[in-house]
Amino acid sequence: MNKLSAVCWLSVVLLCILFTNSTTGGGVERSGIIVAWGSDDRVPPVNDGFVAVAAGTTFRMGLKKDGTIVAWGPNHHGECNIPEPNKDFIAISAEYAHAMGLKSDGRVVCWGWNRFGQCNVPEPNKDFIAIDAGVLFTMGLKKDGSIVVWGNNSWGVCNVPEPNTNFVAISAGSDSHCLALRADGTIVTWGWNRYGRCNVPEPNTNFIAISAGDVHNLAIRLNIKKDSSTSEKSR
Repeated sequence: MNKLSAVCWLSVVLLCILFTNSTTGGGVERSGIIVAWGSDDRVPPVNDGFVAVAAGTTFRMGLKKDGTIVAWGPNHHGECNIPEPNKDFIAISAEYAHAMGLKSDGRVVCWGWNRFGQCNVPEPNKDFIAIDAGVLFTMGLKKDGSIVVWGNNSWGVCNVPEPNTNFVAISAGSDSHCLALRADGTIVTWGWNRYGRCNVPEPNTNFIAISAGDVHNLAIRLNIKKDSSTSEKSR
């Protein structure tokens, strides 16, 4: 799940315009060009073949269909210096001044500002299936359904609530709280609870998507309607 910075006037919104291309095996791969607008509308010199984008506060990244990452913009903390080998990436995430990429073999690579250890991926660095970068911390979801969080733990964001299992999605909320979605449709939140952002509204059930902002959250809950005919028969 990728976010805009809380500093709106510095935000750069990136949109990947998708086009359909044929791939082997009868599948379809979608890639295209990057469009940017806001305080900085620069795009990569070679603007084609992108499948995902991520916007940091002032820098930005694009993932190409060949598994390489392109980063551009201010490079004050090395956030545009993709570690070698720059290949085999399948997902990207960016926040204030650090970036991360997920490799096809399940390893996570982080780079950029590392003052709070947000770029130090805990061992064993394997079996990750999803990633998300907060401002001063980083989240990773493993294939066994567990979550790993590292970096600044001032607000307890690195303390994943127990049982740490059966998670299917994660979202890092700026610099002080986290969201996670379980396979049963319930949401777990932790970290700084100012503004009630860790108080999931009842009923906490049937959720299918989550996104954490700076001081608020969003989620999609299935709109399950009762079968009126069944209700009539039961009377």
